[in-house]
Amino acid sequence: MPFNRLQILLFIACLHSLSWNDSAINRVHAQEVTVVILGNAQDAGFPQANCRKDCCKRAWQTPSDRRFATCIAILDAKAGKRFLFECTPHFPDQLHLLNRISTEQGLPTETLDGIFLTHAHIGHYAGLVHLGREVMGTKSVPVHVMPRMRNFLISNGPWSQLVQLKNITLHKLLDRTEKQMGNIRVTPILVPHRDEFSETVGFRVQGPNRSLLFLPDIDKWEKWNLNINKEIAKVDIALVDGTFFGEGELPGRNMKEIPHPFIQESLQRFEDLPGSEKEKIHFIHFNHTNPVLQNGSSARKKILDAGFRIARQAQTIRL
Repeated sequence: MPFNRLQILLFIACLHSLSWNDSAINRVHAQEVTVVILGNAQDAGFPQANCRKDCCKRAWQTPSDRRFATCIAILDAKAGKRFLFECTPHFPDQLHLLNRISTEQGLPTETLDGIFLTHAHIGHYAGLVHLGREVMGTKSVPVHVMPRMRNFLISNGPWSQLVQLKNITLHKLLDRTEKQMGNIRVTPILVPHRDEFSETVGFRVQGPNRSLLFLPDIDKWEKWNLNINKEIAKVDIALVDGTFFGEGELPGRNMKEIPHPFIQESLQRFEDLPGSEKEKIHFIHFNHTNPVLQNGSSARKKILDAGFRIARQAQTIRL
């Protein structure tokens, strides 16, 4: 049936209305604070160097299965700022991913407005080398660190050269002392870990609407002077240590020398939480041996069936 003139005019008006609404959505999106998960693996990534076991075979053969070391970015679109939490050995790939997402959101890609470091294990700070004269030659990128971490970077090469050449500027953090950064507030929280070179912290990040706990590394929950269940209750999203799924994951090694809360232990600890609390919890920082990294594994199914979540590379979360 042919359309009459009035119907055609109404259709055109609807198209104009849809176009305006899309623009409105884009404007709202441009005011948001977004968390981007740039990696979800343990310090060495997945697959791990020289690993020829079944856990890594498929990832060597299929690049799309590979995962970067744990790192998150926070995009503050309203302030036009970008912050990294961790600077991993996979920094080049992660910065490329961050720049692609930033471009989609209309954010500048030339600078980083700050890097927050949890501690001095290789997967959390080694990427700083790319800021030096041999690579990017950056100018005074703010790096936010706890006191021992600051002393470590100042006192040891090649990190000390980054400070001397002003590729980075170090800004001291203090335990449970909030720092305002654009439209987010960041609070470091000391946690027990193997502190050979520096102390270890997690971060609580408060956005305009929601809050996040970023806690990729800790020994056992019972060693902490805080109650993890209560800390989860304070936030809307919790990215927590899921390094190993269970005992015996590293044959021939004493896993007590590298303590982490096994995911199986965490599932028991959190099993009585209401569903609304469970769904806040995203496990992250998976060792290459962790079956959670294998699509379709019983470990993944157990976590998801119990009401918890698994942090995904390139996942975005609005704050």
